[in-house]
Amino acid sequence: MQIGNRALLIGITLFLTATAPVVAGGPRHFTDLAQRIDAVRNLLGWQQDQGVAPRIIPEAANGSPSIDLDHLVNPSGLEATLRNFLATSPLDDLRITVPGGQARLGDYALGTGDSLLSHLLILRGDAFIYGHLAGSVVTLDGDIVLGAGGRVDGEALALGGQVRDFGGQVAGEIRAMREATAPVPSPRVSPLAALARSGAGLLGTFLTLTALGFGLVLFGKANLDVVSDTVTHSFGRAFLVGLLGQILLLPTFGMLVVGLALTVVGVLLIPFAVIVYGLLVIVCVVGGFLAVAHAMGETHARRRMARGILVEYPNSYRYMLVGLAAVLSIWLIWVVFGWVPIAGGLIWSAAALATWVLGTTGFGAALLSRAGIRANFTGRLVPPEAMTDEYLWATPQFGVPAVKRPPQGTRTDT
Repeated sequence: MQIGNRALLIGITLFLTATAPVVAGGPRHFTDLAQRIDAVRNLLGWQQDQGVAPRIIPEAANGSPSIDLDHLVNPSGLEATLRNFLATSPLDDLRITVPGGQARLGDYALGTGDSLLSHLLILRGDAFIYGHLAGSVVTLDGDIVLGAGGRVDGEALALGGQVRDFGGQVAGEIRAMREATAPVPSPRVSPLAALARSGAGLLGTFLTLTALGFGLVLFGKANLDVVSDTVTHSFGRAFLVGLLGQILLLPTFGMLVVGLALTVVGVLLIPFAVIVYGLLVIVCVVGGFLAVAHAMGETHARRRMARGILVEYPNSYRYMLVGLAAVLSIWLIWVVFGWVPIAGGLIWSAAALATWVLGTTGFGAALLSRAGIRANFTGRLVPPEAMTDEYLWATPQFGVPAVKRPPQGTRTDT
């Protein structure tokens, strides 16, 4: 029976129950709730699902299979057992023993004023409880309807159905579980498909970081240079500060919220403070990571120029591109060999650790330099004017040729 039909049947049944005194004097006198349900079903032309006729399931000859409803501690296991019984035994030959109770097939109704001093197991049907049930009630592929005046001394468990309470009482626990479905096995992915998927993700990450890096160079080059130089000249200190900043991130946020909550005006500013704090953390983390990439690209270019290798167009855009390529090359190794069972996990761990170290260092450098505002950061060993590209191009890379000193006393002027 469909869910909509069940709901309509339940509603009509409740209406007939509520108007029982009125209908009792009519030409058709319903003396039992089951007769009312059957009358409504026949009036609407509904039939039982899958041709199931309501009946009692006989007990097994040797007591097996047996379903214990005294302690419903494992609903999933109980559902699996019941479904196995229904799948392996024809309905006409079905035999189930319920110690201290009874098993039924199809809908069952316990009318008002009736009592059932046992457990109740309903398979492929609904249980309408308007009387007193001294045990527990369990339904498989059906609903449990607790009408006004209905009372269950045990538990109510609906497997593959719902528990609808219209004013009843249940002494134990009320639970409803949807039908358990076998897990769908995930399709087997070939190494080539896994390589293509991981490569596409890495390429997307690279393009995103490149766009953010170019935007940072375009609109915040001065701050980027300061944070990048902090990474270059104070790498260890930046890492320690970044690690400490990660530890104090949540406590600082909590102190900020508590401090604002102490005043009336501060309470109103808490939402804005939360947003600003989150944006500052994101800017420091992302900007610091991009500054690390910029520092790596700049260091690589300066070392090449120091060896006399001509570097075309040395600028911050080139530094950022080279640095990001170097950082993501670690993940490129994982993309190529990530499908290998053991080596893939080790490579991923190494790449994640290296990325975390670089991100922590960039975060610490952003904190040390106040996001690039504090130019005189700790660790700078050369004057700011010596860090420009113009200074490096104007300075000979191999030193100034030595000139023989003239003898003492010799005049060199003419």
